[in-house]
Amino acid sequence: QGMDSTIGYTCLIGKPALDDSVIVKVLKSCGAVPFVKTNIVQSMQSFESGNPIFGVTGNPHNVEFTPGGSSSGEGSLIGSGGSTLGFGTDIGGSIRAPAHLSGCCGLKPTRGRLSNLGLQGQNSQVFCLFASIGPMAPNVDSLVLAMRALACSLMFELDQNLPPLPFNEEDFQSKMPLRIGYYMTDGYLEAVPSVQRAVRMTKELLEKAGHVLVP
Repeated sequence: QGMDSTIGYTCLIGKPALDDSVIVKVLKSCGAVPFVKTNIVQSMQSFESGNPIFGVTGNPHNVEFTPGGSSSGEGSLIGSGGSTLGFGTDIGGSIRAPAHLSGCCGLKPTRGRLSNLGLQGQNSQVFCLFASIGPMAPNVDSLVLAMRALACSLMFELDQNLPPLPFNEEDFQSKMPLRIGYYMTDGYLEAVPSVQRAVRMTKELLEKAGHVLVP
């Protein structure tokens, strides 16, 4: 409430939100203290980072490189140790790419798992593309903590469009092996060697943990 959400557009300067978004309300009820909003690429539709209002955000490990996007500032802040929890939005990688490039963890939940109510955004419905809001953090345990806290009765009360599904502790604690699909290429664009190596390493670790990996 009281802050601009410009998406990098100058036409949205000086049009502050009249209320907190549902996610911010639930976070505050958990004791969280929002202290900064971070940069994004203009229009939220690129893996780069920059806009005419706030300029360019650099990678936290080498400012000559991009931190990824579109949730670029959040990835850079968390990857540099400047915050313990943040949030981005994701359609085609806008949480996952900056988490990968900046060296933190990110989760794109299923659409409708967390509330988008009160967020400033593009009219993505025109393209039948819907963004998911999701947490970004230094480690996976913090992502779990965030999802456990947010999937609560208050969020479902404030946004009744969501299915009222609390965090499923039984499923989360289950030791039952999972069947997980993966791929190394989509047949069109080859991933760079470092990404292919990351997929292979993840596959091996998951198999060692007892899960079944299916190409």
